[in-house]
Formats: sequence, C-alpha cells, structure tokens
Amino acid sequence: MKHQQRGFTLIEMAIVLIIVGLLLGGILKGQSLITQGKIRSTARDLDTIAVAMLSYQDRYQQLPGDDAATSSRWNLAAGDGDGKLEGAFNSSTDTDESRKLWRHLRQSGFISGAADSPAQPRNALGGITGLQTDVGNTGGTNATTELTGLVVCTDNLPGSIANALDTQFDDGLPNKGSVRAFDQAATDPLAGAAASAYTDDGAHRYILCRSV
Repeated sequence: MKHQQRGFTLIEMAIVLIIVGLLLGGILKGQSLITQGKIRSTARDLDTIAVAMLSYQDRYQQLPGDDAATSSRWNLAAGDGDGKLEGAFNSSTDTDESRKLWRHLRQSGFISGAADSPAQPRNALGGITGLQTDVGNTGGTNATTELTGLVVCTDNLPGSIANALDTQFDDGLPNKGSVRAFDQAATDPLAGAAASAYTDDGAHRYILCRSV
C-alpha cells in the first residue's frame, strides 16, 4: 500500500510564523521593559542621593562624611570639616569621608539602612553609587577638571543605559555638560578624561558622574 505524505499547508505555515513572530515580539518587548526599568531605577537613585546630601547640608550646615561634629552628635567617626569629600565614590576604605558619609546620611534618617554601615548602595546593574569631590582631568597643556565640586557617580553601566541617563539628565554627550561618562576599563578612569562617545557593544561599561 502506498502512503501519502502530507506536508504543511500555507495556512498552517502562516499560523506558525505568526506565533513565532508574537513570541519574539513579546521577548523583545520584555527586554525593553526591563532595560527601561533599570534606567528609571538608576536615575531615581541618583536623584535620591543628591536630595539626601543637600537636605543634610541644609540641616547641619556641613557635608555628610566631612561633618566634623558627628563624633559628639552621634558618636560616629567625623570628617575634617574642610568642605570636601576625601576618597573616591567607590572607596572600600571605611576611614575615607566618601564612606563615612553613608553612616552620616543613614544616622540622620535621610536614607534608609543601618546607621553603622558605611557601604555604598548598589544600582540596578549591580554597580556602586557614591559621592566624591571633583572628577576627571581633560589632559593636555591646558588641563581642566571634568566636573568640579560635589559629584554623584554610579558604575557598571552598559553604553545604552549610560547614554539614556546622560540624555535624561543632560545633553547625551559623555564629555560635555553636567554629566560625564568614563570608560570603566581604563586605568584609574576618574583621573583621566571623559569618554568621547558611548559604545554599546555589550562589553564596555561606564562610570557616569553628575554634578550635585
């Protein structure tokens, strides 16, 4: 007996293609929503930390971390009161003012967390968010500091997210304006010049810094 082999009809193939298209569209949409959520979360963190810092200054007339009165006020390690934050935003040295400030902010109630913890908060990408004074150097014979004064920085940002945050807060240019981005792979990245462009290749990561 002969067996007739039956293939897919055009209608069946069309239905399969439609289903595959819907699945792919849903996956891509889901990835986009996740990315947008990370951007919003990181932007909110930068705003929250800046507000907490300014609120502390308004109440105590000193910078958290640099505050020289915290030893008598809360029995917490004090700063030197010189108006600057010593130490990098991502420092792991507890005696740096850029670490002390987290104890001061938490003790004062401006951010949540245990008052005895100097640990910096993490962003939605797992990177560190912190504060420091001055960032970057343009290099050359007429070198200038990229951002002067108090800055809030966050790291481990892919190019697309760093660019989106820069565009939201500033001009979308990594080496211009009140937001600067630094290639995280560089040796001592915050001591050099800001990146000239964002590269979104899945490998590059950026440190984004914003004036407070």
